[in-house]
Amino acid sequence: MRVWINGDVLADPNAPAVPVNDHGLTVGDAVFEAVKVVDGQPFALGLHLERLARSAKGLGLEGVDVEVVRRGVAAVLDGDPMPLGRLRITVTAGPAPMGSGRGSGDPTVIVAAGPMSKNPDTTTVVTVPWPRNERAALAGMKTTSYAENVVALAHAQERGATEAVFANLQGHLCEGTGSNVFYVVDGELRTPTLESGCLAGVTRRLVLEWIGGVEVDEPIEAAATADEIFLVSTTRDVQAVTRWDDRDLAPGPVTRAAQQTWRQREPELLQRP
Repeated sequence: MRVWINGDVLADPNAPAVPVNDHGLTVGDAVFEAVKVVDGQPFALGLHLERLARSAKGLGLEGVDVEVVRRGVAAVLDGDPMPLGRLRITVTAGPAPMGSGRGSGDPTVIVAAGPMSKNPDTTTVVTVPWPRNERAALAGMKTTSYAENVVALAHAQERGATEAVFANLQGHLCEGTGSNVFYVVDGELRTPTLESGCLAGVTRRLVLEWIGGVEVDEPIEAAATADEIFLVSTTRDVQAVTRWDDRDLAPGPVTRAAQQTWRQREPELLQRP
């Protein structure tokens, strides 16, 4: 792993580097992006940086310079032909007094890069009993306040699944802990709208652009009983669901076509930082 913080690459990536009063550490006051790296090049970096800026604005973090972040990305990838990896870009509110109030200093900007293993082409999911709040202040933003996802994912793993799926307060399908959900009903590819409270996923956006699909909000049961279901995310790409709760499924023609299209078009968005 290589780590860049506020302009410098750390000689030891495991050395202490963030002060104990950083607001991202104490109260989760931070935004982040996870970016896939293929052969040393980040995938769809521009789209991820656009979302980073939107999330920072939504959280009220001022002064986030995406060009500075690009320099951090270039620094951690410099000379590393990493076949498959992950960039983690984190921007926190910086040091602050203990409590919810922010300090007056500059944000902390962190870019880290390390290898990752390829996810399998299929996965299993469990519906969790806790809803996403589509009216919450952080709805749709990619913040580091992830404890709800940690609890939900542990719930799914205890039941033999690898992802947890949320409904929202209306009982409509929302999203997974780290994925967007697509499903097929009578041959039509569907996914929840952003008004459901789901994250505006970069992979979700590209699937809609490259493959198509209808954005619609409907009860989670419509997805759970669909003909085909797949998850999408930066690290999953297009991943077929073979079990939802107690129901078994098989990857169908729409899912297989989506996976093939993704593999063919992915190189278009491999970019140097």
